[in-house]
Amino acid sequence: MSQVLEALDGLNGTPKDQGLHSTPWTPNSEEDGDLDKASGESVGVIWKVKVVDTQKDPRPVKNDTAADMMEELHSLDPRRQELLEARFTGMGVAKGSAHNESSNQSLCSVGSLSDKELETPEKKPNDQRTRKRKGEPYDGSQGKGGTRGHKISDYFEFAGGSGPGTSPGRCVPPVVRSSPQHSLSNPPASVQQGSPSSIGSANTDHSTSSLKPISLHTAHKAIQSDLTIEKLTALENNKNSDLEKKEGRIDDLLRANCDLRRQIDEQQRMLERYKERLNKCVTMSKKLLIEKSKQEKMACRDKSMQDRLRLGHFTTVRHGASFTEQWTDGYAFQNLIKQQERINSQREDIERQRKLLAKRKPPAMGQTPPPSLEQNKRKSKTNGAENEALTLAEYHEQEEIFKLRLGHLKKEEAEIQAELERLERVRNLHIRELKRIHNEDNSQFKDHPTLNDRYLLLHLLGRGGFSEVYKAFDLTEQRYVAVKIHQLNKNWRDEKKENYHKHACREYRIHKELDHPRIVKLYDYFSLDTDSFCTVLEYCEGNDLDFYLKQHKLMSEKEGRSIIMQIVNALKYLNEIRPPIIHYDLKPGNILLVNGTACGEIKITDFGLSKIMDDDSYNSVDGMELTSQGAGTYWYLPPECFVVGKEPPKISNKVDVWSVGVIFYQSLYGRKPFGHNQSQQDILQENTILKATEVQFPPKPVVSPEAKAFIRRCLAYRKEDRIDVHQLASDPFLMPHIRKSVSTTGTPGGAMPSTSGSFNSSSSN
Repeated sequence: MSQVLEALDGLNGTPKDQGLHSTPWTPNSEEDGDLDKASGESVGVIWKVKVVDTQKDPRPVKNDTAADMMEELHSLDPRRQELLEARFTGMGVAKGSAHNESSNQSLCSVGSLSDKELETPEKKPNDQRTRKRKGEPYDGSQGKGGTRGHKISDYFEFAGGSGPGTSPGRCVPPVVRSSPQHSLSNPPASVQQGSPSSIGSANTDHSTSSLKPISLHTAHKAIQSDLTIEKLTALENNKNSDLEKKEGRIDDLLRANCDLRRQIDEQQRMLERYKERLNKCVTMSKKLLIEKSKQEKMACRDKSMQDRLRLGHFTTVRHGASFTEQWTDGYAFQNLIKQQERINSQREDIERQRKLLAKRKPPAMGQTPPPSLEQNKRKSKTNGAENEALTLAEYHEQEEIFKLRLGHLKKEEAEIQAELERLERVRNLHIRELKRIHNEDNSQFKDHPTLNDRYLLLHLLGRGGFSEVYKAFDLTEQRYVAVKIHQLNKNWRDEKKENYHKHACREYRIHKELDHPRIVKLYDYFSLDTDSFCTVLEYCEGNDLDFYLKQHKLMSEKEGRSIIMQIVNALKYLNEIRPPIIHYDLKPGNILLVNGTACGEIKITDFGLSKIMDDDSYNSVDGMELTSQGAGTYWYLPPECFVVGKEPPKISNKVDVWSVGVIFYQSLYGRKPFGHNQSQQDILQENTILKATEVQFPPKPVVSPEAKAFIRRCLAYRKEDRIDVHQLASDPFLMPHIRKSVSTTGTPGGAMPSTSGSFNSSSSN
């Protein structure tokens, strides 16, 4: 009976909040005739279903028990009961399939019932239904006018349409709606179609044996498939478990997201704290660096003031209408000069006494002077001791005393000379420091500015023609750097300023691409204003080679060879890159000693006059045109750079080879090979380099023949006879294994032993 009620529920589309109330209905003549025409058989009792909206209809509903309804049903003939059940089953299937979308319930096969119908009488809820014998008219609020209910044939109308003589169950695929508790969102699957008669015949034995309510449920139990319920339960459980897992996963992800957001917030706060702390550290570093720099400046100035009295100072002297600075030595030099004067006077006195002693020298043992002469001497003697005659022993004794005094004076004079040379080196440092302090005091960057919000200037290192070099601290990379500030003359024309700036940019582009351990690195480039810009270079603690040679005059052959090997290694790199580069301005002032000594590493700097040997301007045979003739340092340039003609001279990397030879010569002998005591103007006017056809080596100090031959190869007058950089890099003099074999192997009586011997002696020297 519950199946019939559910079928009518699906037919009328009764919502979930409406109640189903059934009343027994006795067919009249019309309805009886319609029913007989539709089925061909008479039916005793038909249940008329009345739909009551329990929410909108406030009228009470009569509570009839399910047992009363079943008693009315059991009073029917079993055959008619089967037909009635079959018709209501077909009608419920058709209407349920038509209203599947609106009823929100799933369908299954004909032989299956809803989970609601499978409940046993003990577990089946005791729904109280109102039993009415006669149909009562619906209220106007229900939208159902009239005094009698609908015909039963109205409930058998299908969406597909069927003839009046066709059973409803024969036209529609028999499916049964699932209960609302177990409804699924999937569309109902079609199953095997069966007629109501077959369904009824399947239940004949059970319905005829007993008309108790349990037999009705037993019949429906036999039709229902247990596998479908298990599948639905499993699907529902799986879906619920999946949903729970997804919800749990969503909760986990939400918690993880919240944790990550919290961590991000913490990291952001920590980052802000670290930034603030870093800013404080940078500020404190700047403060400490500035304080240290100020202390160093004060110490340098105090030491300079003390050295002014000891070593000397500059004084302004007037010459006519102009004033010039003249150097005045300090008391240390004056004392040494006085000592030298004393020694010279003592030496002169000793020499004079030696001459007098030589006049009083007695004759030898085998020679006897004539008596007349001896008497004359005795007569002419006076009270002076020098006129007394000396014996031979006395003469030799006095001669030995004079020799010892002269030797002592000579030793003392050597010590004074060594002290004087040492003071001269200290004086050179003092003069250099005085000039540096003077330039620093007159500089506009003396108050420790921070350039480009990064580079803190500490103190001035040196000053050139149009540039100043400062020791600075890189606040970003936390390292010391050298900042070269290029300042243009404000009185220059705009064209000249543009050319200078273009030249500096060219140097920056060349130097920026270089990466070699023997070349000073260029870190950065930026502009300060329209008349000044900066380049940031690698900082080296030591001085340059020029300052070292001024202090020590010369160096040993091993030290000089080590420096030349490093220079040649850098030149080889410059000629292996593309396009190759000619330095053109190699000189001791552009070779930095990293440790300040000749036995350490060196680095090449200053690429301001470098030449790029690109394919357009460079020819492997003739070289490239020298467009900047007259620039550079003349003592270190080859003769071809001074040739004047209709066309500019051709140069190649052999220019740097000549410079290497001059630097090596100066390092070994302490003087330049050409134009040593000349100025650049004198060299240019007298054509000193053009006349330098052959290099001359002084006898002292002693230098090995291999070193002399190497210098000759570098200083070949004609560039065609001169080796290039690649040949220079593979020169036997610079190859350690070849030099070792040369010095250890040789034939007796040949030239090789003398060569190695001279090399060993020069090395020891």
